[in-house]
Amino acid sequence: MTGVKSALLGVSMLTLVACETVQTTQSGVVGVNRQQRMAVAPEAIEQAAREEYSKLIAQEGQKGTLNRNPAQVARVRAVAGRIIPQVVAFRPDARAWSWEVNVLTSPEVNAWCMPGGKMAVYTGLMEKLQITDDELAAVMGHEIAHALREHARERASEQMIAGGVISVGSALLGLGEIGQQGAQYAYMGLVGLPNSRAHETEADRVGIELAARAGYDPRAAITLWQKMGQVGGSSPPKFLSTHPSQSDRLSDLTAYSQRVMPLYEQARKTR
Repeated sequence: MTGVKSALLGVSMLTLVACETVQTTQSGVVGVNRQQRMAVAPEAIEQAAREEYSKLIAQEGQKGTLNRNPAQVARVRAVAGRIIPQVVAFRPDARAWSWEVNVLTSPEVNAWCMPGGKMAVYTGLMEKLQITDDELAAVMGHEIAHALREHARERASEQMIAGGVISVGSALLGLGEIGQQGAQYAYMGLVGLPNSRAHETEADRVGIELAARAGYDPRAAITLWQKMGQVGGSSPPKFLSTHPSQSDRLSDLTAYSQRVMPLYEQARKTR
């Protein structure tokens, strides 16, 4: 039994050793400079994103819900076309990503950007919120920021490391299934969810800088999330949520939108 435990411990150590600490982006004016631990290769995440995106777009095309309204598509792509060049302020290599932006007809209030720049905006976001271009830029900047910061890769790495370490620890300590499940809940509460909230805050801050650099009013992020709060219903308690509380988010956005206002004013002069 001692040999088995030693082997398991070795696996655990190899998992931790395989993890690298990286700085995915430059800090920008908003000062996002948290280092990240990655155990998953970026190529693996990007390939999976490309495959998933291609599958999804094909399905939406078959359903007739892909880019149904030319005016909406033109509007979304125009905003994206101004924001995407600004990514060089955070990571120059992202300018060369194979960016793709589509509009999906759905009542869902949603938008996202996969690793590598594959994006989608849902019509429900524009129609239910009666969204302005400045607010749309805040949404798209936020989602692009997630991709720039490689948050999906970071979450996958966390899950890989946690899964390996929790399984090894349970086996070593003889905790069994109940003990392992408890450890997983502890991981989510103490590490998983707080990190997800950190991701959201980083995306908020990077997103408003991207929008400001593109000539969109960064203060629109405040009205955007106020509208989001109105359609979102009652929010879960902060300690169980992967998003910051509404009050914390609005306070942070207010402070950081002021920080990037000079970028916005400068961009307006050149347009």
